[in-house]
Amino acid sequence: MDELIRRYLEYLQVEKGLSPNTQEAYRRDLQKFRNYFAEKKITSISEINKDSLAAYIYQLHKKNGSPATIARKIASLKGFFQFLCLEDVLEFDPSVYLESPKLVKKLPQVLSEEEMDVLLQEPQGVVNPIQLRDKSMLELLYATGLRVSELVNLTVNQVDVKLAFVRCIGKGNKERIIPLGSMAAQWVSAYVEKGRPQLLKNITETALFINHLGKRMTRQGFWKIIKKQAVKTGVNREITPHTLRHSFATHLLANGADLRSVQELLGHADVSTTQIYTHLTKKRIKEVYDKTHPRA
Repeated sequence: MDELIRRYLEYLQVEKGLSPNTQEAYRRDLQKFRNYFAEKKITSISEINKDSLAAYIYQLHKKNGSPATIARKIASLKGFFQFLCLEDVLEFDPSVYLESPKLVKKLPQVLSEEEMDVLLQEPQGVVNPIQLRDKSMLELLYATGLRVSELVNLTVNQVDVKLAFVRCIGKGNKERIIPLGSMAAQWVSAYVEKGRPQLLKNITETALFINHLGKRMTRQGFWKIIKKQAVKTGVNREITPHTLRHSFATHLLANGADLRSVQELLGHADVSTTQIYTHLTKKRIKEVYDKTHPRA
């Protein structure tokens, strides 16, 4: 089974072009699946049937796994067994009987335009390289709606402040071009000219955003920057890097952008993923109506 899992993960990387994070999630899911059946003294994939798979999913429920986690594990298994049938390792896919738990879609948390203005307030006094970097990262994230992994993976030559665009490599190694607003371009330009050179330790480093050690900024590092900025500016909300991405999309739609354009900017493969933001804008319109109409 180990060899089959290895081949499948290689297939996900080479054929499907899935991101390293997604590959790692699949690897963990399949390793737990393999360990469960190893404890049952089942090491051959051909010995696994619909009943034993159902028993495996049942024990995940017993361990109080969240519906989202169980749904992801089922998706991992279905993909794995489909691959085995494709490779003629199995004649029949026992995972076809597995049903994913119904997920309640939670509306993503967003900041209002007023809250974004507060969060993005300019640093006071003499601005040091760290402040330049932090400010330019926040402005760039809100201006483009990048995923945090896309933000920290940017290289210097992927951002053109003169032509005002960002060339981003997203999920599945897909490239997209995103316009860059004047405010973000201004701060990124200042950071590249005055901040980054002072943080740089190795001239061969290509990462746009670097930490105090001169190495590429991590997702965890940027998460800390956002939390620190929220506390500093008095935005009393639980904010993550994704909050800025959600706010970017919601504010665009609220101000008249069409859904397809927002889908392209966010890099969503399916427009249904983007549609969740229309619920947010409708909710906001209702709140404004209830608050302002004299007979609401």
